[in-house]
Amino acid sequence: MIMSHTELILINISGPDKSGITASLTEILARYDADILDIGQADIHHTLALGILFKTDSRRSGEILKELLFKTNDLQVQVQFSIVTEKAYEAWVGRQGKDRYIVTLLGRRITAAQISAVSSIISEQGLNIETITRLTGRMPLDEAQQPLTKGCIELSVRGTPYDKVKMQSEFMHLASELDFDISMQEDTMYRRSRRLICFDMDSTLIRTEVIDELADRAGVGEEVRAITESAMRGEIDFRESFTQRVKLLKGLDVSVMKEIAESLPITEGVGRLMEVLKRSGYKTAILSGGFTYFGEYLQQKFGFDYVYANELEIGPDGKLTGNYVGDIVDGHRKKELLRLLAQVERINIAQTIAVGDGANDLPMLAEAGLGIAFHAKPKVKAEASQSISTIGIDGVLYFLGFKDSYIEEK
Repeated sequence: MIMSHTELILINISGPDKSGITASLTEILARYDADILDIGQADIHHTLALGILFKTDSRRSGEILKELLFKTNDLQVQVQFSIVTEKAYEAWVGRQGKDRYIVTLLGRRITAAQISAVSSIISEQGLNIETITRLTGRMPLDEAQQPLTKGCIELSVRGTPYDKVKMQSEFMHLASELDFDISMQEDTMYRRSRRLICFDMDSTLIRTEVIDELADRAGVGEEVRAITESAMRGEIDFRESFTQRVKLLKGLDVSVMKEIAESLPITEGVGRLMEVLKRSGYKTAILSGGFTYFGEYLQQKFGFDYVYANELEIGPDGKLTGNYVGDIVDGHRKKELLRLLAQVERINIAQTIAVGDGANDLPMLAEAGLGIAFHAKPKVKAEASQSISTIGIDGVLYFLGFKDSYIEEK
């Protein structure tokens, strides 16, 4: 129990931000030996919002408030005082044990409509937003001058949702309707210590399907594309489709592979993403239903740690035989490789991330601690808990909690 002579006081400060405000106010509290129970500060366009909840002897609270009032007047900021009851404080402390989630909104721009809709769902589920943080840099006024800008805010939410599955579903529907991306993750120690990230290659790290490029050179482009699209939509088995497509490449000279590799259309944000991940100590892997030659080309270009893909068989005449060497890297194999790499790196599976776009990526997306559907096919997006469809692949960094101010540090 709090002693009868103890008083709990909440002060809220607002006004122009300037150096020394927090130091000046806490110096007064220190002279009266006050205990700070909670403190929070934000700066929005040079305007300060500071809250301090402190405990003090009620016989001295009048002197403290008088000094704080004089000091805030000198600092030209506004102050409000509120008495917090013991019952209200204990209820606040009691919420400490409740679940915490991180909800991330991401897009080319963040609108009031998006925030309103998301926060309404959060409220309807009985949750409370505790903090809101902007992760991206400041948005330009003229978007036409900078078309590839990004906006991202992160909401820290506490409580247990009434229906988590429904909540996730409503978030994904909203994201499609209002043209933004959203992620909802449990705020556990694993979220803060992800160590391994595995990527699909075709239509994820690159904006094409390499087998289609090879097929064009072999004169069977339309036939192979039809099979590819059907497989990515999950309409036919990947292994069957892979075998059919590779057979159609028979007789193609391997020299075209170098030409294709050097002209691959790299997905927006790959370079920035890989630079930050490597700098931050992440292990990275390409787990692809495509071909080893192109995976290794990207490995050399961007520094991936691992590459697992399919090996095309080459005849003594330097032409493709229409066969492949070894096991096919399909959806099941990608999942196995994700688990294997986690064991090799000695990390918990909850510390892994998987990013992909096609139906054959779903097993590894479901297995990883964080599975992200990237510019994915409708079936994949519908089954994924997180997706990115509005910006480049470096959007993954925001789902991991990175801020632009950290990303740009060298």
